Order: sequence, then structure tokens, then C-alpha cells
Amino acid sequence: MKDTLTDANFPKTADQRVYHLGVRPGEVANRIVTVGSPSRAKTISSYLDAQPEPFVLSSERGFLTITGRYKGIPVSIVSIGMGAPNMDFFVREIRESVTGDLAIIRLGSCGGLGDVNPGTVVIPNASVEISRNVDYFIDPENCNDPAYRISKQVPADKDLTEELVKCLSATKPPTSTATVVSGVVNASADSFYSSQGRQTSFPDHNEGLIEHLIEKVENLATLEMETFHLFHLAACWTGRTALSSKLESPPLSTGPVTPVIAKPSSDYIQTEALPQTAGSAAKPTASAAPVDPIVPNTVIKAAAIHMVFASRKSRDFITPQQVEEAEHWAGKGVLDALVNTEIPKNRLHPSGNSVWDLV
Repeated sequence: MKDTLTDANFPKTADQRVYHLGVRPGEVANRIVTVGSPSRAKTISSYLDAQPEPFVLSSERGFLTITGRYKGIPVSIVSIGMGAPNMDFFVREIRESVTGDLAIIRLGSCGGLGDVNPGTVVIPNASVEISRNVDYFIDPENCNDPAYRISKQVPADKDLTEELVKCLSATKPPTSTATVVSGVVNASADSFYSSQGRQTSFPDHNEGLIEHLIEKVENLATLEMETFHLFHLAACWTGRTALSSKLESPPLSTGPVTPVIAKPSSDYIQTEALPQTAGSAAKPTASAAPVDPIVPNTVIKAAAIHMVFASRKSRDFITPQQVEEAEHWAGKGVLDALVNTEIPKNRLHPSGNSVWDLV
């Protein structure tokens, strides 16, 4: 890598941009919808208020962040792609970029298990993880554990989930044939193929995995790749203080963090990092946002909604029309749930010099 990294632990640029998402303090709100695809993020962003004009940032690592206001409340929509590693990038880098509490809802697609049909909208109250046991494949004769491990359940935030159920019931159109299911369990796999029981040319030893999952996990309804990690990190975080707030000299990176900002707020002060030579410590420009105040004992509330795109039992698939319809009314329901979720004013990221500042 030609670019010099001055700290590999948690690299940031001199103006506080995180390495993968490319955002910095003041560009992400405390209430967040996270999705997999950029097109879904843009669909949901159509409900944002006209003022301030939504802020749109694309990172070179493939993350898309859209921040604005919904019914006057600051919200962000972040597209992260697929899998637990990308969810890990998202949660950890957002946590270091936003002061105070966080409320995060994942809106994604999934496979339906059992009798959960395509087109169903599912709100899980817990999730388990399915992981491929690599030791089994390295030396199966001397491995006492099965080819796939199933974790214990991690719960969603109860209050946020209940609000999500209420709001989705209200936003679902009377003409929609979709069924809303709640009070069930999700499973998140560490891959799309082997750990989800799909048969490929590889010797994955997963022929009975789906049946085993349904038998072992009561009320299991959906299968995807991200929700467990969101719930897990939220549960691990509770009561902590962000690292960035405690560092006198934040770790710096000279690059490559070069996000494309398509629609900056007209009132948002853009700053650039000062040139930095190897071994030197860059400092933010004079117009950079002030250091965020420390908010101790913060929490991350996490919930999820899954649109069932395919049935693993019947192999039926959702229609494009059903996808478009569900993304619109479910996306609006998620935004409603977020703005209805109370976060005390003293536990919100400051609006001053942010992309959602109306002053």
C-alpha cells in the first residue's frame, strides 16, 4: 500500500473520517436505517424532508450514507452490502463517529424457513448465528464438533421492536397481501451458500443443515447474513463510552479515504485534511467540527425487519412488484419507528456544523 497509515488500530483521517464508511462526526445521525443495497437506501430516502437537502456520501469501499431529516428528526440511511464483516465495519465505525445513544434498524431481504412464504414481512425478536466450523473440514476424523455451529440467541431491543411492529401495521397499505409476522427468531449465517444449506459443487456437508436448524431453534422463521452481528454488537456495547471521545490524539490515516459527496448540505462546512508526511501528525483545519463531548454509558438499540424474498421449503420467489411495494411501505414504517423512539436531547449528537443542521 503506497499510503502511509500512522495507526493500524482504528485509522482515521486528520478530519476524523473513518477508514471504510468514509464518514466523520456530523454526517451520521443517532437514528439509522441500514440496508444491503444502494437502490433500497435511495428508495427509503425518498421519504426524507426536503430541507435540509439530504446529504449523500459514497465511500470507495462501497458504503453509501444518506443523512437528512424525517418529520423534522435527523435520520441516516446507510447501505452496507452483505455479510457480518460489513455489518462489523458499519457498527464500529458509526459508533466512533456519533456521540450519544444509537437506534439502528436493519431492513433487509431474507429466505423464509418452514411455512413462511415469499412476500411475508418478518420482525424477529432474537437471532442466532450459524458458522462454518473450519476445523471439521481441515481434519474431520479428529474433530469432535459438527461441521456447523449454532450460537445461543441474542435478543433485539424490546422497545424498538415493539415500536417497529406498531408502525409497520400502520404503514402497510390496505391493498397489500403481505403478512406481517413478529415474535419469531432469525438465523444469520456466515456465508450465502454452505452455512445456509445450499448445495454447490463444494463438499460442504450441509445436506441436513436446514432441517437441523428448524429442529434446534424454536420459532425460527428467517435466514440471512447480517442481523445477528448487529444484535450481538449492540448487546456487547451497552453502557460504554466511544473510543474517539477518550483519545487526546486520535489515530490518523493519510488515506485512502476519499469519499464522493454528491449532495452536501448548503450550510455544512466542508474541511480537508492538511498534507501529511510520513511520521508526522496531521491536524484538522481551523474550520473542522469541534471535538464531540463525552456521553458516558451510552446504549445501542437494535431491531430488524426482514422481507422474505424466497422460501427455502417451496423454493418460490417474490415478484419484482412485491419487492418494490414492500420496500416503500416497510421503509416508511422503519422511519416512523425510529423517529418515535425517544433519545434524550443530551444524548444526541450536536446539530451544530452537522449536515442536518437547519440553522
